[in-house]
Amino acid sequence: MIRIIGILLVGAACAFIEIPALRGRKKELWVFSLLLAFGVASGIASALHVPLPNPLDWIAAVFRPFARGAGR
Repeated sequence: MIRIIGILLVGAACAFIEIPALRGRKKELWVFSLLLAFGVASGIASALHVPLPNPLDWIAAVFRPFARGAGR
C-alpha cells in the first residue's frame, strides 16, 4: 500500500510542477495528462504485481505478417 501512495505522490508532484507551465497550451496539457495517467496506472499495476504485457510482443505481432511475406 505504501508503494501505491508513493506512486500517487510522485505523479501529483509531477503534475504540480508541470501543469502551471502548460496552462495556455490546451493540447499539450491533454497529452501530458494522458501520459502521466498512463504512467501512474502502469506503476500501480506493477506495484500490485499485475502481469503486464510486453510492448515488444505487440510490435512483433504487427510485423510478423510482413516477415513471412519477405521470404517469397
